Amino acid sequence: MLKQQLNLKLSQKLSPQQIQLMKLIQLPTQAFEQRIKQELEENPALEDGKVETKDEYEEYEDDYSDGEREDEGTESIEAEIDVDEYLSDDEVPNYRLQANNYSADDDEKSVPYASGTSFTQYLTTQLSTLRFDETEEQIAAFLVGSVDESGYLRRELQDVVDDLAFTQNIYTDEAAVEKVLKKVQELDPAGVGARSLQECLLIQLRRKEPTKGVELAEDILDRSFDQFSKKHYTKILSRHDISEDELREAIDVIEHLNPKPGGSYSGNTRMVEHVIPDFTIKIVDGDLELSLNGRNAPQMHVSRDYSDMLKGYKESKEKTKAQKDAVMFIKQKLDAAKWFIEAIQQRQQTLMVTMSSIMNYQKEFFLTGDERNLRPMILKDIADEIEMDVSTVSRVANSKYVDTPYGTKLIKEFFSESMKNDQGEDVSTREIKKILEMSIEEEDKRKPLTDEKLAKVLKDKGYPIARRTVAKYREQLDISVARLRKEI
Repeated sequence: MLKQQLNLKLSQKLSPQQIQLMKLIQLPTQAFEQRIKQELEENPALEDGKVETKDEYEEYEDDYSDGEREDEGTESIEAEIDVDEYLSDDEVPNYRLQANNYSADDDEKSVPYASGTSFTQYLTTQLSTLRFDETEEQIAAFLVGSVDESGYLRRELQDVVDDLAFTQNIYTDEAAVEKVLKKVQELDPAGVGARSLQECLLIQLRRKEPTKGVELAEDILDRSFDQFSKKHYTKILSRHDISEDELREAIDVIEHLNPKPGGSYSGNTRMVEHVIPDFTIKIVDGDLELSLNGRNAPQMHVSRDYSDMLKGYKESKEKTKAQKDAVMFIKQKLDAAKWFIEAIQQRQQTLMVTMSSIMNYQKEFFLTGDERNLRPMILKDIADEIEMDVSTVSRVANSKYVDTPYGTKLIKEFFSESMKNDQGEDVSTREIKKILEMSIEEEDKRKPLTDEKLAKVLKDKGYPIARRTVAKYREQLDISVARLRKEI
């Protein structure tokens, strides 16, 4: 039995141009530059640099009719293309549109990158200074290759023995590997090749000139490492029969050791992505001034060569099928160039409108730099103000940086939830975290405040929050519990 049904539904579909714009908005500066470079390589009708004619970006309509194509082999094509819409009558020479004067305010286009040998290569080079037989040298090279960026050997020796047999065809035992490891641990930086934090610190202490403080620190780490890591100082004083001054001296020696010996080397040579701020906020005569990084506002225009091709087509009396096919290809590239240029312009406008709204919303913070002046702000607040979708604001906030008088900040850091203070006013959770952090900095380190006491301190300051909320904020600030903050 056949049925007929009538259904009504609303649907929304994004055009390719809208999808392209959304993808461009979420790109940070460096990725945006790479995207432009890719587009320039793929679309020969698009060029960067100064605009060659004043009408270059004027909108044009698709003023051509699609005629019915004849079968292959025929020479006539009914579709005629109005190329006048793609050409400009203004023939201003190139040299008159170029600026050769530069100032110190121009954006620096080049980005320096660190280069050098890797941490593993640095250790491998040092192996030549030690005396090994052929087998030991292979084991040492394998151990160095197993050391991580922090300088630790995170694997069990039995696993190393098995891997040497399977991958290097070297049959040995744990005792032989440990003998070679002891030599590897003589390499620089001190502590490299350790299998635990305790071993790493002890290796560094044994290289120091023996003094009373160093010897006591070594004894504490050797016999009371668990108590030391948990800051059970009373047990340490009793076990080692020492005074508080002696313990304080030993702790000072230990605190000057490097828990990650590899970090000091690899951190300076690894390839890092430089953060390039997308916006700059300056204080000028007591007012805020917002500017967009020049890298986010590239100058793009249509290739002059493609314009010349269209001129040649227009002036030719006899238009062959090959010429018309070429012009159709040119038109597609010109349309793609136009869409891309428009997307860049819309991206610039969206970035400026969004950041301007955020700047005005958090004006007190940008004028003072005090995080306690941050207002509660969520994505919807900005989206409603600029009349855009929340997802658009999210794309801007999650990947863009702003250079302020107080440092370069990720824009999403200015967003926070709100809580009520004792006056019933909405305050930012960032403000509460800042006051919590300041309270911990001002505490007596001999008797650090517990989470319960911190909750009472915040309540006295007008922020009634629960102890578990204090614990959550403390963990988000990467601050240890009271016991681990205790000092002698």
